[in-house]
Amino acid sequence: MSTNRTITYAAALNEALREEMKRDEDVIILGEDIGDYGGVFNVTKGLIEEFGRERIIDTPISEAGFTGAGVGAAMTGLKPVVEIMWVDFTFVAMDQILNQAAKMSYMSGGQTAVPMVIRTQGGGGRGNAAQHSQSLEAIFAQVPGIKVVAPSTPYDAKGLLKQSIREGCPVMFLENKMLYNQKGEVPEEEYVIPLGVADIKRTGSDVTIVSLSRMVQFSLDAAAQLEQEGISAEVIDLRTIVPLDVETVKQSVAKTNRLVIVQEAHRSYGWGAELAARIQEESFDDLDSPVLRVAAEDVPIPYNLKLEKEVLPQVADIVQEVKKSLYRQ
Repeated sequence: MSTNRTITYAAALNEALREEMKRDEDVIILGEDIGDYGGVFNVTKGLIEEFGRERIIDTPISEAGFTGAGVGAAMTGLKPVVEIMWVDFTFVAMDQILNQAAKMSYMSGGQTAVPMVIRTQGGGGRGNAAQHSQSLEAIFAQVPGIKVVAPSTPYDAKGLLKQSIREGCPVMFLENKMLYNQKGEVPEEEYVIPLGVADIKRTGSDVTIVSLSRMVQFSLDAAAQLEQEGISAEVIDLRTIVPLDVETVKQSVAKTNRLVIVQEAHRSYGWGAELAARIQEESFDDLDSPVLRVAAEDVPIPYNLKLEKEVLPQVADIVQEVKKSLYRQ
């Protein structure tokens, strides 16, 4: 597979949407400003000119309304991709997402499927304040019936979005606003990435660092710093938290005997706590020190950029926790 072409994360998502719409005429897109404007982060740029207004549907500012329309469209045979501009706005449509889309197949005894993807973006880093900077993946992961995806690279973004559209069930596809301009190698050839398969972004022998989305790059930067001090860190990108690839983490911990989990979301009740519990339950004998977590403070995300950096995890925080795990602090 050729991977010498470099494009942005946003362009990779755009390609995934275009390719899947060409492949399957049942794929449609709904959302605010996704048509003529091309999406607030240019992910749907050019699609309305190619596929028309019957398949690229600009909606009113009503997340509950157009998400519900997406659920209904999916139940009647279409494959909608619903874009909610900011993950914070999913709270307006929680009934449609978690009570309807996630449960409909179960409640109908499998007679009804909801093959839809809800694309949205979250995370901090831009000083967008408390209502536009949250990382809410654990909320969706806690409710059975919906899969949760959060890619960290352009390659993963394209392959995971294509697979999510084909998955045949509701998928929350969570992008990070700070990743849209990130560039990476993406092959022109057709490919998909199965959900529930973590990726080892860097091999190591002294400690395992598990992360997701933008924090994967922070973890890789921390691993590079640690290498200068003779510490070998293995970095795992979960890519999805539903399904959760615990086996890859367990295999790594069996080798390194230490685990540090890095999440941009708030520390309490997050997916990191779930993973820590699973490793404690299933791999306790492999651990030489407690599982440690690096996460956002349990406060609303500040508007002020300096305060925001104090609240959100930074590379230095990861380095510090790794050293604590190794008892070298």
